[in-house]
Amino acid sequence: MTNLMLLGPPGAGKGTQAKEIATRHGLIQLSTGDMLRAAVSAGSEIGRHVKEIMAKGELVPDAVVIEIISERMDAPDCKGGVILDGFPRNLVQAAALDKVLEEKKRKLDAVIELKVDDNQLIQRIVGRFTCAKCGEGYHDRFKRPKVRGVCDICQSIEFTRRPDDNADTVNKRLMVYYRETAPLLGYYFCKGTLRSVDGMAPIAEVAKEIDKVLGGTK
Repeated sequence: MTNLMLLGPPGAGKGTQAKEIATRHGLIQLSTGDMLRAAVSAGSEIGRHVKEIMAKGELVPDAVVIEIISERMDAPDCKGGVILDGFPRNLVQAAALDKVLEEKKRKLDAVIELKVDDNQLIQRIVGRFTCAKCGEGYHDRFKRPKVRGVCDICQSIEFTRRPDDNADTVNKRLMVYYRETAPLLGYYFCKGTLRSVDGMAPIAEVAKEIDKVLGGTK
């Protein structure tokens, strides 16, 4: 069993790398963002509350996130190991995660920090859009469809952009990250599990560096 955590500001590539790691190493990606958006899509009471919070670029209450993660880790497909993507977001959640892992007799094998340049990061985020049908991700500058207006994967002509992918909201999210989440770097450094890679490198190079870290945990 291998349990990993990816740290880095919004748009650092945690989701992309988590999917790659999951495919290569047979782990399950636990993305709080995906799970929270699923709640929003379901239209439940908690989903409506989460929608309001996310639209403002603010953080979802700890108790909600922790409950979602804990229940998901009990699923049969998570027995072989998980990748925590977007959790924990603060020291309170980190302490709660320690307790959850201890109760489940698990441990974090590595915490991988994706180091990025803030200005480039903002450009990366505001240009993102996805296929409305299959969810394939694109970017205005870095990854355009091969045929303009047509998805490479499913040939759909419908695309969407997240309403919070704009400069003002991204700056607010970065401020929240440095205030709430960045202290986790010191927390896990002291635990001896923190490893850092260059998150601004090409996706394939970042993946290779992460694989080197994983090789050292076995």
